[in-house]
Amino acid sequence: MSERVVPGREGGLVALAAADSMWTALTAGSAMPASSAVFTGCSPGARLGRQVMLGTCVVELVRAGDGRWSVPETEVRRAAVAWNAVEIDALDLVRIGPFRGAPERERTGGTLQRWRESISRQLHQPDHPGRSGRRESGLRSHLAGIDWQRLLVEQCRDGAERSWWLPRAVVRQLDAAEHRETRLLHTLQAQASTPDTDQPSHDPKPRGVDSRPPAGADTPTVLPRPYTGELKGQLYSVLSRKPGMSRTVAGWMCAVCATASAAVLDHCHEHGYVRAPVCLSCNTLERPDHLYGNDIRVAGRYLRLFETDKVDWLRHWHRCPGCRTRTTLPLPHLAAWTAHTASRALRPTHSGARGRKPCGVLRVSWTGSQNAPRSCLLTVSVDFCPFGEHRVLARVSYREAVDGFRAWLAEIAPNVAAEAGPDSLDGLPVQSRPVIADASGEGLALF
Repeated sequence: MSERVVPGREGGLVALAAADSMWTALTAGSAMPASSAVFTGCSPGARLGRQVMLGTCVVELVRAGDGRWSVPETEVRRAAVAWNAVEIDALDLVRIGPFRGAPERERTGGTLQRWRESISRQLHQPDHPGRSGRRESGLRSHLAGIDWQRLLVEQCRDGAERSWWLPRAVVRQLDAAEHRETRLLHTLQAQASTPDTDQPSHDPKPRGVDSRPPAGADTPTVLPRPYTGELKGQLYSVLSRKPGMSRTVAGWMCAVCATASAAVLDHCHEHGYVRAPVCLSCNTLERPDHLYGNDIRVAGRYLRLFETDKVDWLRHWHRCPGCRTRTTLPLPHLAAWTAHTASRALRPTHSGARGRKPCGVLRVSWTGSQNAPRSCLLTVSVDFCPFGEHRVLARVSYREAVDGFRAWLAEIAPNVAAEAGPDSLDGLPVQSRPVIADASGEGLALF
């Protein structure tokens, strides 16, 4: 059978307008409705570089010989095959919002970042005409090519606040696409921050002006000094107000990796104590990956925190007198440890090219607060599992998680465990200052 000719195709590349027409034809019979103008509706070279998300697939934009932007036809067809394979059960719905009290997070760019909040903003607009698509701050009204307006279900029971729901299969596609886009963004940001040695540097000084110091001038280089506990037991709220503290911090080496200059003061958000000066890389690695205030995605970086470099990180976390005295971790870190380590044997696996591979992405949420241990419950689940999304693996009480951590700490890092214990309560404040809100209500539930 001869292949249908696609207008605008040249050398395996398809012009954006022709690619939109082809995409519409290829997904016409799909259970998941596709938006139109998925290629022409986005600007090349935007925040995602030159990629377009179509479901969980990424299609690269390339510049053809005539200078116009195009896409490889094979990539469009590959994305369409994955798109058409999605099966949707219209009765299997997942709540996507609104969620009261969800903390604001810094926006890092991209189309799918926080897709639930994007949908919520569009539906909250007073002039939003029902479920029709409209552009929002330059972003496409669709998400990853999905025409979500045609699938959205609005519920309002007994005069209560309305809620919005999408089929589970669509939520799964959007979650996976957001996760894929986030990884793309991190890759692009890392590439942008890496200096290109092949390109000449742009010197802000005028040409002909020699910026080098005169010969024989004494220009000593001040190297950062190792951190030896100078800030031990001090409160971050006090130190952060001192003038010149940023210069003082920059004078230390990172207390974790000891390979880069410190840039920030890492501190315990539950007890308020300074741990140590760290570099930006270690500070980012140490920060829990919050989805909401009481919900953490346990990503691959926890391999370092609780496996390869666990002793260094345990020593760092226990620089906080509150955590050291109570022989535990801050609640988000304890929850991540429980999901990553204590529930490892419960995580399902699937066969792959290189043996069996752990399924999906771990997620842990909690209700209650560490200040009320009897009411605090950790729920460990797995997302993106092909045989049951959001499968609950375990429910662990706070006291059980703390007891398990103490036994693990004594085995993994006995020197750190020996310094901990209830023998130095005198230096702790009478009232701890947690920053984790009590999320015992259903308002902060993820779904």
